Amino acid sequence: MPSFHVAHGLSGGHLQTLYSPLLRPALSLPRQRERLTLQDGDFLDLDWLGEANDDTPCVILLHGLTGSSSSRYILGQQQALTLQGWQSVAVNWRGCSGTPNRLARGYHSGVSEDLAEVVDVLAARRPAQPLAAIGYSLGGNVLLKYLGEQGGATPLMAAAAVSVPFRLDHSAERISQGMSRLYQARFLRDLRHYMANKRHQFAINGDPDEYTKLLELGALKGMTTLWDFDDRVTAPLHGYASASDYYQRCSSLYFLFSIRVPTLIVQSQDDPFVYPHSAPKPSDLPDDVTLEYHPKGGHVGFIEGAPWSPGYYLEKRLPAWLSASPLTAKNGEPAPRASLPARR
Repeated sequence: MPSFHVAHGLSGGHLQTLYSPLLRPALSLPRQRERLTLQDGDFLDLDWLGEANDDTPCVILLHGLTGSSSSRYILGQQQALTLQGWQSVAVNWRGCSGTPNRLARGYHSGVSEDLAEVVDVLAARRPAQPLAAIGYSLGGNVLLKYLGEQGGATPLMAAAAVSVPFRLDHSAERISQGMSRLYQARFLRDLRHYMANKRHQFAINGDPDEYTKLLELGALKGMTTLWDFDDRVTAPLHGYASASDYYQRCSSLYFLFSIRVPTLIVQSQDDPFVYPHSAPKPSDLPDDVTLEYHPKGGHVGFIEGAPWSPGYYLEKRLPAWLSASPLTAKNGEPAPRASLPARR
């Protein structure tokens, strides 16, 4: 397993988790936004970086809960992929780009149908271009679920997932314990704001039937755990009987064994959102799935070096792994490195 050397002074899981969102400067990248209309009439906003070319791989990036294409780990990975000479596209799940989506439904840890639509559209546009995907946290769970559902039928040639909540019920329990409750409080605040903003926008200028679905959820107060939110909001909005039903049907652990695409999973044992025992044993995984389970790294952290001079392991490891995958088999070599294009 490739070595990850935890940053001096950032050895704890919480410090690894919090460093990037709190201290890493935001990158300014010359991205171009596309609004992709979905078959149900809703939309996803996609943020593109790099030039399209049939000989240049394109990597789809999927953010986590209450994140967006502007999350630091997404921007950093897009920059790393561009410097490798590749194209990337960061997906904003429904309602996460700063504009409420058109339907009452939103996004959750099992929206593999939305990912499938993105992959199919991109594959149809440029059939010869190699496609891969990287998912983080919630996005990683969605990606692994999608890969398991598709088996060998997906256009994706390689994939990577980071800090995956393999068992959603376990993660809902884990984040309710100890210092992790601070993350839960932040998630709940952001999720309530997400729903309240959507209700407000729908009341002003929205489909009356969709607005009624939002009103039927009742008051957004009194929810103290993510389980509460999923039971009262996520499940009824997306066709699940309860939070337990949603967790059972969408946990990626139950889909891993059907994956037939080369897939790397990077996890840490000190992840404050995921129990160590929630992860599968490497020996139980199919041949196409590789699990890197590091003692340290936090949740979507993996910060190396030192706090005043950080290095980002994921931005080295994931492009290197994709370069060694069948994604580059077309010409037998990784794409040439390139400089970031000038902002247009």
